[in-house]
Amino acid sequence: MDKIVFFYPKGHEQHFEQGHPERPDRVEVIKQKLEDDGIWENYPKVAPMEIPEKVLHGVHEPEYLNRLEIASEKGHRLDMDTYITPASWQLALNAAGGGIAVAKRVWNREAHRGFALCRPPGHHATPNQTMGFCLLNNIAIAAEYLLQIEKSERLAIIDIDLHHGNGTQDIFWSRGDVFFFSIHQYPLYPLSGKLDETGSGPGKNSTANFPFYPHTGDEARITAVNEVIIPLLDRFKPNMLLMSVGFDAHWKDPLGHQLVSTDGYAQVISKFTSWADANCNGRISIFLEGGYDLEVGATSALAITKALMGEPWNDVLGKSPIPEDMHWQSLIEKAKEMWEL
Repeated sequence: MDKIVFFYPKGHEQHFEQGHPERPDRVEVIKQKLEDDGIWENYPKVAPMEIPEKVLHGVHEPEYLNRLEIASEKGHRLDMDTYITPASWQLALNAAGGGIAVAKRVWNREAHRGFALCRPPGHHATPNQTMGFCLLNNIAIAAEYLLQIEKSERLAIIDIDLHHGNGTQDIFWSRGDVFFFSIHQYPLYPLSGKLDETGSGPGKNSTANFPFYPHTGDEARITAVNEVIIPLLDRFKPNMLLMSVGFDAHWKDPLGHQLVSTDGYAQVISKFTSWADANCNGRISIFLEGGYDLEVGATSALAITKALMGEPWNDVLGKSPIPEDMHWQSLIEKAKEMWEL
């Protein structure tokens, strides 16, 4: 079994718009950092898999997929902030197919851990709408593949991007086979992910949100993991963990107001790898989402890769110079009361 497996989105530089924060450099600096550390060349990189139609249609509406393909051919946007180029449709399929390939290798224990450098990112893409730089919902498509094709019974998706993973939440809102967790800044785009958003119908109580105010940092996230998310994972008993990871909650990122450090990211990943080792045969895969400071992306990606592999990491950027506001404590207490923990 390989210690870790990666997906790199070959050709992704063709998905590009001058001056846009979601740019090819985001992935390239991560790859370079992993190369410099000697990790990249020592572990396998998977090619994107072809996505079965029933899996793709289990996540996105066929009419939306048709509109997206046509928009890509013409280079037309479907929303204000998500650009599309003639190459974007195929590259979006590659990103989702690469995520599936990583998740499948981990599920089948051909690799212990997985890290998919998906680009375009995915967690804002809803069943019928591009949003927030996202075209196809990579992590949701991988989950759907594991459920439909690999016959997993229960999965957990944990989203620790700065922004709420509204698309992923929408996709699994009424389903009980995926427990969706999101830690994010609120209020902030896309203005969803409140504490009382917990799912409906068969998916009631299969969504948990932690909408932290600005100036929330490592302690808040680690406490949420220890005191709420891990107890809920113990209750739900997923067969595998899938994680949407964006580095835009870092204190240096230009788009947010959170105070997370590189060390904080790695600590959170380490806690989930420990849980996976004890409860689901070590199955955990990470999907890249946001993060717009290149140095932060590179150093944080290396740190979480080390955490995935059970190796020590180093935070060369240090803690935020702004002290963490402790208002998050009341949110954690409300969450514990609501979930009866």
